[in-house]
Amino acid sequence: MDRFAFLLKRPVQLIPVIIGISLITFILIQMTPGDPVRIMLGPKASQDAVDFIRARYGLDQPILVQYFYFVLNALRGDFGQSIIYRSPVGRVILDRIEPTLYLILYGLALSVAFTLALATAAARSRGRWLDQVVRLVCVGSVGIPSYFVGLMLILGFCLKFKLFPVSGYSPNFFDNLYHLFLPALTIAISVTPILTRNLRATFIQQMDADYATAGRSKGLSEGYIFSRHVFWNSLLPTVNLMGVVVSFLIGGTVVIENVFNIPGMGQALIRGVLTRDYFVVQAMTLVLAFGIVITNFIVDVVTVLLDPRVKL
Repeated sequence: MDRFAFLLKRPVQLIPVIIGISLITFILIQMTPGDPVRIMLGPKASQDAVDFIRARYGLDQPILVQYFYFVLNALRGDFGQSIIYRSPVGRVILDRIEPTLYLILYGLALSVAFTLALATAAARSRGRWLDQVVRLVCVGSVGIPSYFVGLMLILGFCLKFKLFPVSGYSPNFFDNLYHLFLPALTIAISVTPILTRNLRATFIQQMDADYATAGRSKGLSEGYIFSRHVFWNSLLPTVNLMGVVVSFLIGGTVVIENVFNIPGMGQALIRGVLTRDYFVVQAMTLVLAFGIVITNFIVDVVTVLLDPRVKL
């Protein structure tokens, strides 16, 4: 009953978060210097033309009135018309969301694979040279900016060895495994050290637990204890951290997409900011924030399902 009540109550608790994010974003965009209509029409446009476009897009209304209509239309699935793309913002989002989702999932898959391999190897070799190497690599790479990693990968694998394309996105799923490998690898390199350090510490903590010692006293092998007990008991802290990591990936794609020229939401968001395309920036930010909130909700649900003792 407690779990059922949680599943019903949690989405309601997230509604104020979504409203707060949308309001702050709306106000910040309005405070940004620059006139989107002037940018669209050019510096030589007449004042009558500027006033006409401003009235057409509702930009001549007070800020609170604009926000009210933005929320009202967003609830209907209408995010307005893009000033730069000259098309509905909803269509712009639909065209851009697939590359972003592909990149996030691809980067997450590589991160999980690298993390499991490195954390397992380090924990099983605790104190030996392999453990020291993994820890040294994690400490050394955790502070490197993702855009710098991306530029170094482009310089090495694209321009020097010509193994991968610099940019591009294909409608074909398998082509993108090749085209988006370097962007996904950039994400993995940025995220893996954080996950590896956390998972290694959890592995070691569980390997020193009383139940593991009892298993060894019964003659069970280290491999059996690790695969049947230690690994599964270490999942809960890692799942919580994964929620933070996925939120980081959603925001991080804004940078990665621009470095590798991927036609995703991050690239459209940056272009919208530079061109003062208010409707695109508001809608993109709201969708990305909604993705982060949904991710945290899923993590909370998984946490409760894995361990009913957890109180949220």
